[in-house]
Amino acid sequence: MAGPIQNILVYIDGSEESVTAAEYAVCLAKSTGAELSALYVVNTRALNDLVKSRIFIASEEQEYQEDLENDAQKYLDHVKELAHKKAQPIELYQKNGAIHSEIKHLVEDLDIDLLIIGELSKIQSRRDEFYNEVERAMRSVPCSVLIAKDEDLVWSHYESLA
Repeated sequence: MAGPIQNILVYIDGSEESVTAAEYAVCLAKSTGAELSALYVVNTRALNDLVKSRIFIASEEQEYQEDLENDAQKYLDHVKELAHKKAQPIELYQKNGAIHSEIKHLVEDLDIDLLIIGELSKIQSRRDEFYNEVERAMRSVPCSVLIAKDEDLVWSHYESLA
């Protein structure tokens, strides 16, 4: 009989917290035999809002988007290396759009059982709380969500994994 966790998705955003989540995801996938996927979303919705607000002009938006896409690839490559070091297969996904929507769509498309995210940032204002895309995704996905905390403990588990 298969366990309750068959398919894990870890959300990567380039933060230290998301790298901790990736390390935890590798450990959990390795110990449960679950399939592992990682997702990085380039937030093009926010870029469009910056253009509409006249903070960016269209040419700056394109250049910034290319920079963000390069960052996405860099972080996904890092996660791939983390998994490779522990002989854990991983599928990588890079999407463009609204973060919460892209996470939810991929969770549904891949039939994900568990979404792993890094520790949520501290809310500084009501505006931050309203616009926290990862928290919004956490609340809207149809699967269980695990928030990876304690970077030192996670690193210890990752390092000790055969």
